[in-house]
Amino acid sequence: MIKVADLPIAAIVRIAKKNGAERVGHDGAAALGKRAEEYIGELAREAQVNALLSRRKTIRQEDISLAAKSM
Repeated sequence: MIKVADLPIAAIVRIAKKNGAERVGHDGAAALGKRAEEYIGELAREAQVNALLSRRKTIRQEDISLAAKSM
C-alpha cells in the first residue's frame, strides 16, 4: 500500500480535477501528494539557502521565486 502524504487527499483530488482529470483514484492521489511534498521540500531547501544568503532566517516570496527558477 502507498503511504498517504501529509497533504489532504481531497485537496489533491480537487487540484487534479481543476487541471483536467476526470477521476483520481486513491493510489493516484497518494502518488501525486508524495511527489508534491518532495517538490515542496526541495523548493523550501533552495528558498532557505536564498534567505540565508540575504542574511535572513525567514523565507520570503522572492526566495521561493528564485528557488523555482533555479530548479
